[in-house]
Amino acid sequence: MPQVTEDETFRRTDWYAEELIERHFVRCVFADVDLTEAVSRGASFTECSFGGVSFNASRHTDSAFVRCGFRRCNLFDAEFTGCKLVGSTFDQCELRPLRVSGGDWSFVALPGADLRGARFSDVRMREADLTGADLTGATLARVDLAAAQWHGARLGGTDLRGSDLTALDPTAVERAGAVIDPAQAMTLAHALGFDIR
Repeated sequence: MPQVTEDETFRRTDWYAEELIERHFVRCVFADVDLTEAVSRGASFTECSFGGVSFNASRHTDSAFVRCGFRRCNLFDAEFTGCKLVGSTFDQCELRPLRVSGGDWSFVALPGADLRGARFSDVRMREADLTGADLTGATLARVDLAAAQWHGARLGGTDLRGSDLTALDPTAVERAGAVIDPAQAMTLAHALGFDIR
C-alpha cells in the first residue's frame, strides 16, 4: 500500500539523497528541508507548501506537485521527467539550471522567474504565467503554451521552435535573437496583422 501522509509539518528535516518512491503527501508543510540529491518516483504532493527547501540536484520522475507553493526554494540543477505541477506557484526561487522533460505544468505561476538557460521540452504549459520571466538563452522545445501569459518576458536567444506561440504578443516581450520555425513565424506575422499571400 502506498504511504499517505496528511497535514504534517516537516521542519529542518534532513532528507539528503532520500528516495521518495510511491510516497504521497497531502496539505503538508516543508520548511527548510534538505532534499538535495533526493529522488522521487511515482510520488505525489497535493496542496503542499515548500519554504526554503533545497531541491539541489534532485531528480523527479512521474511524480506530481499539484497546487503546491514553492517559496525561496533552491532548485539548482533539479530535473523533472514526466511530472505534473498543475497549478503550482514559484516565488523567489532559484531555478537555474532547471531541466523539464514531458509532463504537465499547466497553470503554473512563474512570474518574474529567473529561467536563464533552463530547458523545457515536450511539456504541457497551458495558461502558464511567465509574466516578466527571464528566459534568456533558455530552450522551450515543443511546449504547449496555449493561453500562456508572456507580458514583459525576456526571450533573448530563447529557442522556441515547435512550441505553441499563439498567445505570444511579440510587441510585449524582449525578443532579440529568439529562435522560431517558419510555421511560428507565420503565426506571429498574423498576430501582428500581416496579410500573408
